[in-house]
Amino acid sequence: MPKISAVIISYNEEKYIGQCIDSLKPVADEILVVDSLSTDRTKEICLSKGARVIDQPFLGYKEQKNFAMGHATYDYILSLDADEALSEQLSASIQQVKDNWKYDAYRFNRLNNYCGKWIKNTDMYPETKTRLFNRKKGHWGGVNPHDSFKPNSNSIGFLEGDLLHWLYDSVAEHEEKINKFSSISAQEYSSMGIRSSIAKIWIKSTWRFFHSYILKTGFLEGTTGYIISKNLAHGTFLKYAKLHEMNRNQKNL
Repeated sequence: MPKISAVIISYNEEKYIGQCIDSLKPVADEILVVDSLSTDRTKEICLSKGARVIDQPFLGYKEQKNFAMGHATYDYILSLDADEALSEQLSASIQQVKDNWKYDAYRFNRLNNYCGKWIKNTDMYPETKTRLFNRKKGHWGGVNPHDSFKPNSNSIGFLEGDLLHWLYDSVAEHEEKINKFSSISAQEYSSMGIRSSIAKIWIKSTWRFFHSYILKTGFLEGTTGYIISKNLAHGTFLKYAKLHEMNRNQKNL
């Protein structure tokens, strides 16, 4: 039976990290938290619940997760964000995997809580995440802030049960994160040589709303579904608008 290191990266996560750690205890043989020098009670809560804590200034999302993975005791990694927790069904699925590990990595669906409501429609569900894996068989990649684990093979299983995610507590928090994350994404795209244009800004943002609200039946969530879809589209708009500005500034240098 493989032993699992549960790995969490954190920064000022005192509100949710306790329940995250509690949900991991039935399946994890080690709980490691890599904390980006939190100024709240995050580290205190982690230590009180028996987690091992490493202080590490933030390196970037995928960089921080690769650092954390590299400092785990065991090769089999279960990676969660501090505002996530295992559902009972997902926990049971992971227990079964420990008895019969077949794949290099496992993925499962993430269910988001938006302003106190679990969202089963819009682009927010199902978000399929690969979070249980053999660290020798892949690495964290993707485009910050949307990191993802990249397995070296197609040996990926699927587990029943949802990863619970407390995404945003308010619309204002969502809007604040949209501005922050769109800047990070635009900078990443710029460094990769990706270009933007007026047409791309309009097409990408319009498609994002249509896909979330119509194709992914966001309208079934009522007003909340409209707000989510509109904000997702706005985030896409800002990402490509900021990228367009960066492209223009680079051209003028």
